[in-house]
Amino acid sequence: MKRNFAGRMRAAALGAGLAAYALVAFATLKPGERAPSFVAQASLGGNVYNYSLADELKKGPVVLYFYPAAFTKGCTIEAHEFAEAVDQYKAEGATVIGVSHDDIDTLKRFSVSECRSKFPVAADAGSQIIKSYDASMPMKASMANRVSYVIAPDGTVIYEYTSLSPEKHVANTLQALREWNAKHHAQ
Repeated sequence: MKRNFAGRMRAAALGAGLAAYALVAFATLKPGERAPSFVAQASLGGNVYNYSLADELKKGPVVLYFYPAAFTKGCTIEAHEFAEAVDQYKAEGATVIGVSHDDIDTLKRFSVSECRSKFPVAADAGSQIIKSYDASMPMKASMANRVSYVIAPDGTVIYEYTSLSPEKHVANTLQALREWNAKHHAQ
């Protein structure tokens, strides 16, 4: 009887934890919502500068992706994939920016080695940007979840994708850009 009760309690606790995770995991900005503007220290190829989302949106759509931590396995895979796809993003008129809670010194190295000096990564050590985009990791609000947004030049979110797996973020955001461009240029 005690064993059965303990098993049910563990199952209930697991179910409650998964339900809480699901609520937090889906609390991201949705298409049609306004993307919060921000300025942050960023590094491109090891060079630090102030990145402004508003300035980048004047050039075209922006793919903004959040990742948990530089130099971790999944974040390295994702950075490599974004770096390999930069020319495809440029062909769609878009730029890419990665954001994490890492400090700028860490991102200076990450921008060269893992991002291959192809796109900037911004430091959000205080997690203000992460929180404004509802991109916090469940159970650890200071750390970013793996969330990708496509933002139109008018500052509207046109696509959102959340998955801890890094594999589909590039393919999905490129497809969203292609669809937006096809619709936008057809009008």
